[in-house]
Amino acid sequence: MKAANLMTCKVLSISPDASILEAMQLMLLNGVSGLPVIDQRGSLVGIVTEGDFLRRVETGTEKERPKWLEIFMGPGRLADEYVRTHGRRVGEVMTPDPFTIAEDTPLEDVVDSMERRRIKRVPVVREGRVVGIVSRADLLHALASALRTQAATSRTDADIRQHVLSALADQAWVPKSFVNVEVHDGVVELRGIILDEGERQALHVVAENTPGVKAVKDHLVRVEPI
Repeated sequence: MKAANLMTCKVLSISPDASILEAMQLMLLNGVSGLPVIDQRGSLVGIVTEGDFLRRVETGTEKERPKWLEIFMGPGRLADEYVRTHGRRVGEVMTPDPFTIAEDTPLEDVVDSMERRRIKRVPVVREGRVVGIVSRADLLHALASALRTQAATSRTDADIRQHVLSALADQAWVPKSFVNVEVHDGVVELRGIILDEGERQALHVVAENTPGVKAVKDHLVRVEPI
């Protein structure tokens, strides 16, 4: 799956010259936590999020430091912080030069980037223009769609059993010699011996993730390792 397959194409955006109040009202009205900032030429110049409004002079949440520490920080950094906590225009508080992706970026790379950079949304650009945005909400929609499709899948008991066994064969934690899998009318029955309760939960997850499974019955017995 590529970014183009799950991105939101109708992108809400705001101008760097707009007031922060306009940005907050737009975010609250549409239930979004961030907005791409696009200038008059249509170029992406930044992104503004809820996090940019956490520390504000109006709410008394700006950072306070000992005077001696401010000396080591330097006037440039202090000035930047002042602008972010007191600025009234989006361009003054936004995060400039945001990370972006292309329409053909694989979903795996999108998720990896969002996780590594600790961001909730990524603008999708084509020739310098924003054509969409991928947010965590879009990822949830994709996951929900996949789960619905999986739930609607009908398989024979033999197919289900083979799928479970194949999935277990790929896992190093599975006590393969001690666990047996039976399937009757879509119900997976787990029998055998486990050495840790974590194995029990993981075995349940493997079975539950198999298309066509209606329920899981646990007949596993835990034995303390010698």
